[in-house]
Amino acid sequence: MKSVIFLFVGLAALAQVKPAFEVATIKPSAPLDPAAMMAAMQKGGKIPFGANITATRAEYTYMDLKTLLTHAYGVKPYQITGPDWMSTARFDIIAKLPQGSKKEDAARMLQSLLEDRFKLVTHRAMEEHPVVAIVVGKDGAKLKPSSEKPVPIDEDAPLKPGEVQLDGPDGPMRGKLNMDGPNISSVLDMGLKGKMTYRIEAVAKSIRIDFNMTTMPGFADMTTQLLTQLGGGTATRRIVDMTGIEGNYDASFEISVAEMMNIARAPGGDAPSGPVPVASDPGGGSTLADALQSMGLKLETRKANMEQFIVDHIEKTPTEN
Repeated sequence: MKSVIFLFVGLAALAQVKPAFEVATIKPSAPLDPAAMMAAMQKGGKIPFGANITATRAEYTYMDLKTLLTHAYGVKPYQITGPDWMSTARFDIIAKLPQGSKKEDAARMLQSLLEDRFKLVTHRAMEEHPVVAIVVGKDGAKLKPSSEKPVPIDEDAPLKPGEVQLDGPDGPMRGKLNMDGPNISSVLDMGLKGKMTYRIEAVAKSIRIDFNMTTMPGFADMTTQLLTQLGGGTATRRIVDMTGIEGNYDASFEISVAEMMNIARAPGGDAPSGPVPVASDPGGGSTLADALQSMGLKLETRKANMEQFIVDHIEKTPTEN
């Protein structure tokens, strides 16, 4: 009987052991060459930064530790509480998955890597935080239902000319970047969440944004991602969907680059409940408030209970390869 008990205890202990990469190297990232990066993205195929994962190999290139945590633990950046330097120190990780692994195993292996090499210690807790909420206006939503339905990203489908694929925390994404003189346009396909296309007009200092087949949570996620990009990767405001609206919709609007950047860089903290202040006439297109009002929506700063992923300890320098 004792031997049976010990056997079950041993099996339970083995079940709790996280899978690990067979071998992994970690190096501080070299500074990105913006011109080379843009050229690579326009060429398509594999991009020179971000996550690229297969069943045999995982590469995390020019990624900060905060972003790595989103890939490892399935949390959003706004959920993570930790040292500020986690968003600035960047690393290149190349790892080999054990034989017989699946692509989905890489996340737990990355957990093991961060805990072993960076001595990461964390815990989770529910906390109340301010968020920027998309809510329905007093006259009701005025949304245009999409005539098409989004489809999941087919990872086996060949990339189109100039198209790139990136493994995000929520799954694969495909995008395409175009340069037209001083103007920049980009298409982001997030699968079942829909598509977002934006074009930055340098002369008009405005951004034209088109959402296609987009769910309301997808609209909030894509807008947050755009704000993060415009904020230099340091946006502190998280936009969440509180409309309760289901379905897929199309929407288009043009707004000021200055306003989007101001919203992206606005400090977080315990903002009071109520409408989110926006510039009345920042130049170059309408305001975000005007754009949302045309859709029967508005932004409000509210408070919500969210799970927080709290970093208790992490080393700046990983142990040697």
